[in-house]
Amino acid sequence: MKCPSCGYEEDKVVDSRSIKDSTVTRRRRECMSCGHRYTTYEYIEPAQLMVIKRDGNREEFQREKILRGIVSACGKLPIPRESMETVTDNIVAELRAEFRNEIPSSEIGERVMMHLRELDEVAYVRFASVYRKFEDITEFMDELRTLVREAKTNRAVNTPGG
Repeated sequence: MKCPSCGYEEDKVVDSRSIKDSTVTRRRRECMSCGHRYTTYEYIEPAQLMVIKRDGNREEFQREKILRGIVSACGKLPIPRESMETVTDNIVAELRAEFRNEIPSSEIGERVMMHLRELDEVAYVRFASVYRKFEDITEFMDELRTLVREAKTNRAVNTPGG
């Protein structure tokens, strides 16, 4: 490590500790030439995932795109930003655990819909209408009917004596 003060390339580590859930190592270093102390951070750099788009093109995976889609679907709904960030983090963690190099964009869209369905039904329908590219009102209504039917089934199952 090059000293930021004098440029000498030898130092000694004075202190080392893990931070951020042990995903980052903070090191205090001291230059062997001038004695200047400075801090460095060591991160694990995850392998860059590539997204395979519907048209076959590939692009780098971007967490921000998932968050943007979720924020857009949740627009003007009483959903805290923190919840949207958490959903995004959960989706990214699932995808990184399951896919090593490439992810079909369809898989990302399905995961977002699954998580939005649990977070808020209106946000789910908004996202699904754009993602699934409903051609007409009939497709949209079919999706709403499915959602209503599942909600009724869940209420019946969760009702005492149901």
